[in-house]
Amino acid sequence: MKDMLLREYRPKSEAVTSAHHYDKPRFEVIDIHTHMGKLLLGPDYDVQYGTSQFIERLKSVGVTRLCNMDGFWGDEFDRMLRKTAGYEDRIFNFIWIDCSCIDEPDFSSSVRRHIEESVRKGARGIKMWKDISLETKDKSGRYLRTDDERFNTVYDTAAELGIPILIHIADPVAFFRPVDKYNERYEQLIAHPEWSFCQPYRYSFNELMEMQDNMIERHPHTTFIVAHFGSYSENLAHVGQRLDRYQNMYVDIAARIDELGRVPYSARDFFIRYKDRILFGSDCTPLSYGEHQTAYRFLESRDEYFPYWPEDEEPDGGRWRIYGLGLPDDVLEYVYNKNAKRLLRIE
Repeated sequence: MKDMLLREYRPKSEAVTSAHHYDKPRFEVIDIHTHMGKLLLGPDYDVQYGTSQFIERLKSVGVTRLCNMDGFWGDEFDRMLRKTAGYEDRIFNFIWIDCSCIDEPDFSSSVRRHIEESVRKGARGIKMWKDISLETKDKSGRYLRTDDERFNTVYDTAAELGIPILIHIADPVAFFRPVDKYNERYEQLIAHPEWSFCQPYRYSFNELMEMQDNMIERHPHTTFIVAHFGSYSENLAHVGQRLDRYQNMYVDIAARIDELGRVPYSARDFFIRYKDRILFGSDCTPLSYGEHQTAYRFLESRDEYFPYWPEDEEPDGGRWRIYGLGLPDDVLEYVYNKNAKRLLRIE
């Protein structure tokens, strides 16, 4: 017997449990959270895949429609419209806001014009990413805040036009903790040191949650889909309190079944109680598959202690396995498509 590095340790469970494979879900799925553009695929995304092939691949796993988060703005949005042309009834593009112009005196009028023109071209929502509060600074040198009054025009215009804002504010809590022996995502952060936000010059996780509360509370007529289970999938009581408090808040499950699946009792109760506030999302790209079937197994089965990552890959998250929720049909239908149809005004 010899010593080994932690990253080399890949134990195989000897627990014998039932295992179900889900090629398709029980009901049609609207994937509220996908990426078809440069955010994850780089600037040459449009030559890396065929749109029709992507649509057919998702159709084969039960996804009938999807929201693409990578519309961006200006010429980039026009480029995405060309990439998705002919699939307007299947692909709903979300635009971004150019925050680099926030100090300009005409920011409010220009951003309103951008949103209105984009909606006329077919945009179905707005995506706001974590770069706003964790990377982008204004001219004063301060990191931007999602509750900055200069963003009021964004929130108010979305409310007036009846389009949702899907916003990604924070990452897993462990990304804001010291990268030490107590961090449950130590291996992940060692592999991706740029994902650690535990620096004194950045906003803390609690500060980000306070901004999120302020943003939602001050704009009660704006529909906010807070990505990754309300930014705090590790604390379902916190998310539930916000859903009770803010009727304009929704959450998606994108990239968080790893967190939810390790607390199956409280997660199942949560899904049943808030079935009309939770949306299905995968965070997938045209070059990454496998998340959907695992998510279906998590939502539909009562399987125990199974990996949340594709079987042929290594885990890129915490060192644990998950449990299925075995949700009732009425809950599944809301999560899979009914809530998305309501927010996106799909007949």
